[in-house]
Amino acid sequence: MPAYHSKFDTELKVLPLGNTNMGKLPIRTNFKGPAPQTNQDDIIDEALTYFKPNIFFREFEIKGPADRTMIYLIFYITECLRKLQKSPNKIAGQKDLHALALSHLLPIPGENGFPLNSMYKAPQSKPDEDEMRAYLQQIRQEIGARLCDLAFPDPQDRPSKWWLCFARRRFMDKGLVGQGVNL
Repeated sequence: MPAYHSKFDTELKVLPLGNTNMGKLPIRTNFKGPAPQTNQDDIIDEALTYFKPNIFFREFEIKGPADRTMIYLIFYITECLRKLQKSPNKIAGQKDLHALALSHLLPIPGENGFPLNSMYKAPQSKPDEDEMRAYLQQIRQEIGARLCDLAFPDPQDRPSKWWLCFARRRFMDKGLVGQGVNL
């Protein structure tokens, strides 16, 4: 069975993120940043929907820029779930994920610590790098907010075991940060 790919590569013209080969897709958000706005389903909805089946794959054929963005989001969701394991309730989880989204320790494509640099084109200039950082920070903030809504069915209780069971899994046997690194 093949992995689930992003429908945005075929349904709409994906803008490149600077001069990189990542897609700058519209998202539904209240966070400030360079992402175009939309009121429809977005790449974050798609990444959250396809996270559970895609996490089991060791290989992922990239079919376009939206797939590269989705791969980054899957890596980030895994880091979020690792962070949520220690959260006692939804409010603490939201604080933890907000701090994680703003962290400068998370590598972006082109940096030494990024796991799939061979598949991503690094930003060529400082403005492109700044735009990529701002876009990735904006989608990290939004995915953290939406993931908390999914992972905490009861705001006073611990996160759902049906989400946390994926915290130890590694997509394509890689992670956004190395094993043993705590953010």
